[in-house]
Amino acid sequence: MDEFKVCNLDYIPENILIDVLSYLGVRELVRAGRVCTRWRRLVKDQRLWRFVDLTVWKGVSSRILWILVRQYFGCGLRYLRLRGLLLSARGGTFLSESWLKALSTKCPRLRKLYLLHTDLRDLPSCQLLPPSLQVLELCGCELPPNFFNQSLPASSAGPREGSDAASVGAKKQGRDHISKGSASATGITIERLILNNVPSFTDEHLQSLTSWEKLTQLKLRDTFRVTANGLRSCAAKDGVSGVEGLCRLKFLELGITGRQGYQLQMASLGLGAGWLGLEELSLGGKEVGPGLLCASRLKDLKHLCLWACTLSEMQIVKSCRMLCGLRCLEFVDVTFQPRQCPPVVEGEGGAEEEQDSEEAVGGDASNDENKRPDEADPIPSLRRSLAVLLPYCTLVFTNCSVQINAD
Repeated sequence: MDEFKVCNLDYIPENILIDVLSYLGVRELVRAGRVCTRWRRLVKDQRLWRFVDLTVWKGVSSRILWILVRQYFGCGLRYLRLRGLLLSARGGTFLSESWLKALSTKCPRLRKLYLLHTDLRDLPSCQLLPPSLQVLELCGCELPPNFFNQSLPASSAGPREGSDAASVGAKKQGRDHISKGSASATGITIERLILNNVPSFTDEHLQSLTSWEKLTQLKLRDTFRVTANGLRSCAAKDGVSGVEGLCRLKFLELGITGRQGYQLQMASLGLGAGWLGLEELSLGGKEVGPGLLCASRLKDLKHLCLWACTLSEMQIVKSCRMLCGLRCLEFVDVTFQPRQCPPVVEGEGGAEEEQDSEEAVGGDASNDENKRPDEADPIPSLRRSLAVLLPYCTLVFTNCSVQINAD
């Protein structure tokens, strides 16, 4: 019996302890580091700080952020999620310039940053964010007017220094970022920008994004102050000195699912400008109708996603008639309106159903043989019609339904 001694945590390998600690949140990790010297060393292992979610930790202040960036954050950090004080009764400054500079120094591999309910009006420009960022997501945030501009305002160049030495230092710092090879000549390397429920985002902000050289994906959800004229002016088009506008943009998402009281701007009407090079388009809510009217002018479009809306079969067929290059058409949370006339009799072999299928398919009997009843295919006639118009396009239905009339 002496061979079976009481086992404690000292006998467990460190790799296993780190795997166990990975299931803890940030607050529990900090508390676990106070147990003993060994646990404090294990908690600081960078494998535990690759993905940090501070949105679930209520009461995070700037003091806690400084403790985390000085003692725990390091080169292992890849994804950081923060919740600001915009909806908090405490208020106060949450993200400061000095903390962002310390974050850039300690975490050179930070790729994704998610900000929730954060007041960014104290920051003059997004260039103060870590230069290694590739994905920036803002949800319910407040923005200053010139937040997405490439150059920092003169007021933020360092009046505390009192001379031109501050501007010289800023230039040297910019050269250092360029020499690292990860930053472009403009200093902004963000490839994916996501804005969800950011009412302060305007056409001026959208216009400033045209100077971003690496922006390939842009998602605008519930951005009520973006108009069709603003979207049209930023479209990638042939200009005097080559392609102008958001020429590198490959994916664009527009969606208004929104709150009442805001005037509908129908920003997706700006898609009528053509948008050279745009390959993927996602439309949701109130932007689906006007967006489908202009989608036929997107000659390079290959993937179209429609979500959170109500559509009729005729509306879809008319809009997709000119999209010959479309390769994928996706419907997510879409409610389909059935045909009003002629009425379709339930069951197989009906005369009216056979007539509709012959008009849609063109008399091809092979489609009828391969047709199977499937819940993912809410309107079989829609699939047959699109199969004739878009023979090389894949249809995807997710959480879709058919509206049932009382008649």
